[in-house]
Amino acid sequence: MRETSSRLLALLALMQSRPAWPGSELAERLGVSTRTIRNDIDRLRELGYPVDAMRGAAGYYQLGVGAKLPPLLLDDEEAVAVAVGLRTGAGVSGMEESSARALAKLEQVLPHRLRRQVNAIHTTLSKGPDNTGSNVKDPEVDPVVVTTIAAAIRDGHYLRFDYAVPDSESAPSFPILVEPYRLVSWQRYWYLVARDESGDWHTYRVDWMDLRMATGRKYEPRPMPEDDYMDFVLRDVASTGWKFHARITIFASAEEVLSRIHAAVGIVEPVDDKSCVLLTGAESLEVVAVYIGMLGLDFHVTAPPALVEHLKIIGQRYLRSIE
Repeated sequence: MRETSSRLLALLALMQSRPAWPGSELAERLGVSTRTIRNDIDRLRELGYPVDAMRGAAGYYQLGVGAKLPPLLLDDEEAVAVAVGLRTGAGVSGMEESSARALAKLEQVLPHRLRRQVNAIHTTLSKGPDNTGSNVKDPEVDPVVVTTIAAAIRDGHYLRFDYAVPDSESAPSFPILVEPYRLVSWQRYWYLVARDESGDWHTYRVDWMDLRMATGRKYEPRPMPEDDYMDFVLRDVASTGWKFHARITIFASAEEVLSRIHAAVGIVEPVDDKSCVLLTGAESLEVVAVYIGMLGLDFHVTAPPALVEHLKIIGQRYLRSIE
């Protein structure tokens, strides 16, 4: 009986790994006869797992759609990786409770030896604060909003939402209607890449979106090339997506500046062989100041005025520290 149960689990694992399997190939993989495979398929059906069969020379078996889902089958390394990822991964602010529930359910079904491995990692590993790179609190992202946007992208449905940029009076007072194409996660933030009604591409911060009622209207997809979405987000955020933006004159060539930063994180405009302008930004003035200092190059800042004043304050602070 134990051998049969193990074989049924192995059979389910194979059938989950790809859509269709000829019976002869399943028999070869499991080291049994095709008759045994037929009997095992019947047992799976008796247990409530829908298995469709196509007869004939090109026949095959495949898991069908039904009310009872097959179990999640993971090998040892996969199970430990998922559990450790849920326990120690940075995740998304606002989804910690969901991750904890998923981990609790997974640990309930882990074999004792694997549960001990996961617990050993948990008790011997220390995790630093998630927000070590900024003095700005991570945005809260509602999982329902993320899944709703993802469903609209999957189904090719228009998305309507209000968009409010904090501390800004430039947000439109009417709902925005877009063709959603891709969700991008970058530096603890979620962004939507979408086309507006005029056909122009834009990036929208998900935590600044307030979804309206679903439209149910389909659009004719006009996507970007697959690899362009991330670069578009990085470029667009550098110029329009931050709370604070700055134009900084750097006393070095554009090539020198580009060699020290990711080309998509800041827009570099050449002036001459010895200077250029860097357009960059961040969620706080403190972070912008840190970015500038990390370049290791001489620079001059004229805007925004708040950044100029902040640089004066920290410059005086640094000078006082060596007096």
